[in-house]
Amino acid sequence: MAVVWLDDVRSDDLDLVGGKGASLGELTSAGLPVPPGFVVTAGTYRSFIEDSGIDDELFSAVDVDHEDSAALKAAHEAAHDLIMEAPMPESVREEILDAYGSLGEGDAFVAVRSSATAEDLPDASFAGQQETFLNVTEDDLLERVKECWASLFSERAIYYRNRKGFPHDKVDIAVVVQQMVDSEKSGVMFTRHPSTGDEQVIVEAAWGLGEAVVSGTVSPDNYVVSRETGEVETATIADKKMMCIRDEETGETVDREVPNEKRHARVLSDAELDRLVELGELVEDHYDAPQDVEWAVYEGEVYMLQSRPITTISGEEDDSETTESSSTGNGDVLLRGLGASPGIASGRARIVTKLDHLDQVGEGDIIVTEMTMPDMVPAMKRAAGIVTDEGGMTSHAAIVSRELGVPAVVGTGDATATISDGDVITIDGDKGTIREGEEPEEKQRQPVEEARPKTPVKPMTATEVKVNVSIPEAAERAAATGADGVGLLRIEHMVLTLGKTPERYIEQNGERAYVDEIISGVREVAEEFYPRPVRVRTLDAPTDEFRQLEGGENEPREHNPMLGFRGIRRGLDNPSVFRLELDAFRRLFDMGYDNVEIMFPLVNDAEDVLQAKEHMIEAGIDPEKREWGVMIETPAAALGIRELADVGIDFASFGTNDLTQYTLAVDRNNEHVADLYDELHPAVLKLIGDTIEACREEGVKTSICGQAGSKPKMVQFLVDNGVSSISANIDAVRDVQHEVKRVEQRLLLDSVR
Repeated sequence: MAVVWLDDVRSDDLDLVGGKGASLGELTSAGLPVPPGFVVTAGTYRSFIEDSGIDDELFSAVDVDHEDSAALKAAHEAAHDLIMEAPMPESVREEILDAYGSLGEGDAFVAVRSSATAEDLPDASFAGQQETFLNVTEDDLLERVKECWASLFSERAIYYRNRKGFPHDKVDIAVVVQQMVDSEKSGVMFTRHPSTGDEQVIVEAAWGLGEAVVSGTVSPDNYVVSRETGEVETATIADKKMMCIRDEETGETVDREVPNEKRHARVLSDAELDRLVELGELVEDHYDAPQDVEWAVYEGEVYMLQSRPITTISGEEDDSETTESSSTGNGDVLLRGLGASPGIASGRARIVTKLDHLDQVGEGDIIVTEMTMPDMVPAMKRAAGIVTDEGGMTSHAAIVSRELGVPAVVGTGDATATISDGDVITIDGDKGTIREGEEPEEKQRQPVEEARPKTPVKPMTATEVKVNVSIPEAAERAAATGADGVGLLRIEHMVLTLGKTPERYIEQNGERAYVDEIISGVREVAEEFYPRPVRVRTLDAPTDEFRQLEGGENEPREHNPMLGFRGIRRGLDNPSVFRLELDAFRRLFDMGYDNVEIMFPLVNDAEDVLQAKEHMIEAGIDPEKREWGVMIETPAAALGIRELADVGIDFASFGTNDLTQYTLAVDRNNEHVADLYDELHPAVLKLIGDTIEACREEGVKTSICGQAGSKPKMVQFLVDNGVSSISANIDAVRDVQHEVKRVEQRLLLDSVR
């Protein structure tokens, strides 16, 4: 039997109908309002590949090194072709079409959703790995079922299963065919606090179909309901610009602008919230566990579309006290600098003046060096702390240390001369001090877990709060913050780590190897955050950093590299390398990483952006289908924002580190003028405020990814002015979320007073 009805499916039918099918069947059996539907069983898929004789060839095709991008792409294409070209048995075709004819009046719109047998499991979440198709009719139904089968071998799915250790030949796939709910409103609901299990129901809601909420492409309303009293504790109403609906003429799923009267309107009434809470309690009681539920409302009726266990609730309370930011040890202060990455760490100093000294850095040592470079990152991961002679709050040492959760003090002046190799020292990354001796262990920072928020639940805000990531190694720690995505992922750290200029690396290893290096780094972050967006900036390294690499002797000598040959101007002047970066983006899109966004740095005017757009098109990237935008780092870009918008950008992101230095004529890496560097200078704020206002009028999203995005006063200014998102450093995400929520609530109160 190729088809089973949801009415006949239970939770122990996982091997028959996959995770999604089992969940829907269980909800149906519990009498909950689930749209009718059936499942093309996992056994049907297995019989299809075995009876058609493609099974051995299929599994052989996907037995590849998942870190080899070219092999991964070839594996996906071969598997897809094998499945799509093999004929579906006539008996299976008839059974699927007969079942479809029983839905509605035989002409229903249906959702066709993959349901793998390794999905929504307690110890593995493979959500988003396979395909879903909405608003499908009889004409396309069989083809969509086969597309779901083939999606078991998408590049992302192959890569992910390999990383998780799931054998390809042990995972089957069922397909759920379910009558569409033409949702007027939809969203997700957590039946308990998703971090602590507190007696609160968290509901997110938006207009139209729920895919926009689940994928994170729309900012939904957020409601927090007390399960003890049934009262709505908070209702945060978002600016809902887009919604996903069925086009009445074509029947296709399309994105449409939300009508003005609904953009700021509350999606859910109190009665609808009450009904959702009631259903949520029934679902939780049935499963005897807190649930994450997808739901939809049509003609006043609430429907359950999916339910899975909440896996983020910690099983026990964290009674540990917060790490103190002050030092109480008795050691003398040897040096002072800038506290660049918070926390306290003690260890033996390892003086690094040459790269071959890095092998001497062991676990728990303190690196003391003139300045860090990208090829020091492996040693920085081993170290307990970082001290540099030079650099400021936005130097390589500062940025990478914050992302790794390693305390750092920069700009000390002469640490490499004052401290001897092997000295035991304690550094305070909050106060910027280096002291003699060792701090008690309980006061030292435990960096990895400290990224995970200690406060109970992520504050829900209309303004998205994202995170900055410089190196792929920090992806897991960044994702643990609960950020809404990555507002800035820098390519240059991936490239500089190669130890060679792009030209020299390509000359020695070939273009494909260079592209694969970029893909590998970006994919690690995109996978960790999927489906949350990851905004990736193209290469933006000044020539003095390239001069340190093999092949750097060919770099131009510039009096002030920060004002020189970098950013998009380098890409446009050297299109052969720029083209390879864009080719990496195209291949990432082909792999299914549709959460990747492209950002061009250091643009000055519309001509820069137009040329970059043309290069995108030549590389096979459709700028109408992909999210892309620019950095606003120069006064010229800020003042010319309307012309940039006319070229078609989707977003503009403020790089306040550069915008401040170019506006105030202050070198941001020069400790001698550090006291003049002020991102909150009225001139800088005016450029930012005017740009946000212009972008709102032009329909362009705005964000900030510079260092200033982590500062409360800048957060207040940005939210007051209507910025779309704020990207903060890893260690500041939760504080920024709370600050954003506080400002948004004040604005709401001011509007009704």
